[in-house]
Amino acid sequence: MTWDWKVFLNDDGSGRTYLEWMMNAWGWTLSVAVSAWVVAMVVGALMGTLRTLPNSPWLVRLGNVWVELFRNIPLLVQIFLWYFVVPKMFPAMQKIPGFVLVVLALGFFTSARIAEQVRAGIQALARGQRYAGMALGFTTAQTYRYVILPMAFRIILPPLTSESMNLLKNSSVAFAVSIAELTMFAMQAQEETSRGVEIYIAVTALYAISAFAVNRLMALAEKKMQIPGLIIAGATGGGH
Repeated sequence: MTWDWKVFLNDDGSGRTYLEWMMNAWGWTLSVAVSAWVVAMVVGALMGTLRTLPNSPWLVRLGNVWVELFRNIPLLVQIFLWYFVVPKMFPAMQKIPGFVLVVLALGFFTSARIAEQVRAGIQALARGQRYAGMALGFTTAQTYRYVILPMAFRIILPPLTSESMNLLKNSSVAFAVSIAELTMFAMQAQEETSRGVEIYIAVTALYAISAFAVNRLMALAEKKMQIPGLIIAGATGGGH
């Protein structure tokens, strides 16, 4: 077998090279991943917190239903539901770009997993943390804002690293609804050039570089925010 890496310098028929096309697709991959990560963190933190609220059984049930619903349906099925079914049921959503629908699907899917980690992080704290907030005269919201959540998020940083990397890799399913990300580029480019080996090696390298960058960033955050005695930066998750 002979290698032909010059294929990336060839014109794809639209006035750009395959290298330019691949870099553009990489940008779409990162855009999907980052946007979905923001959705997942916000919604996951909210739902995870609701599941631990004292004396709020209906809010706890709401959080439980959210987690069980979104983590028990395959991601690809959820993307198809958001892309094909939801706009049919709610015509106003037909004007929403496909990119946004994919971000919502991926973000909500990941939020269920993050909610479980937030719940576990909160419940791992000693009850004295909650009582300390009450002793200071904090409301429940203030206790979570200033006492519980800052501690809980530091504890769960290692598993959040894994979830962030998984979200980046899961963004590849966006090709199923024609989002022009890396996997879609690889499938189309290898058909046009018949150089599938070079194309997929390059795409794999970009995914690996992206995931490694996420790992290092989360490891740095873990090291900066570690709680002595609770987290040893570098011992788990993103610290390797």
